[in-house]
This record gives sequence, structure tokens and C-alpha cells, in this order.
Amino acid sequence: MVRTPLTPEERERGERLGRLLREARGDRSVNEIATRAGISAETLRKIETGRAPTPAFFTVAALAGALGLSMDEIASRCTPVRV
Repeated sequence: MVRTPLTPEERERGERLGRLLREARGDRSVNEIATRAGISAETLRKIETGRAPTPAFFTVAALAGALGLSMDEIASRCTPVRV
């Protein structure tokens, strides 16, 4: 199966998500947060660096819970601003 290339908006949203997760993680380790969320540390690294710009909904929800973020906050901070 061939994946459709991501749009610039999808890439930007992924970069915003990665920044938000890094900020929320603070000085806690990638391993600590990944374990709390039930995902691999590599998956979290990929999301934080934008190499996985479109993670699954349940992955984002698990990370939100592990970091004390609401899904509403994630959605509002990761949606590109339309000009």
C-alpha cells in the first residue's frame, strides 16, 4: 500500500505536536513518559522530532494522559493558524 504524501499543513501540525510534547515533558525522560503512555521510547522520539507527524489518535491520547494535557489543549495548540 502506498501512502499519500503529507500536506504542508500535516507536517506543520506534526511539528507543533512534537514541540508541545517536548515542552510538556520538561526534564522528565523520554523513557519515563513513553512507559507511562504504554508506547516505545522510539515512538515518542519520532513524534517529538516530527519523523512521525501523524501518530494514531490513541497514541496521542495516551501521551496526553501521561503528560497531564487535555486533548482540547493539544488540538488547539497543534492546529495551524489560518491567515
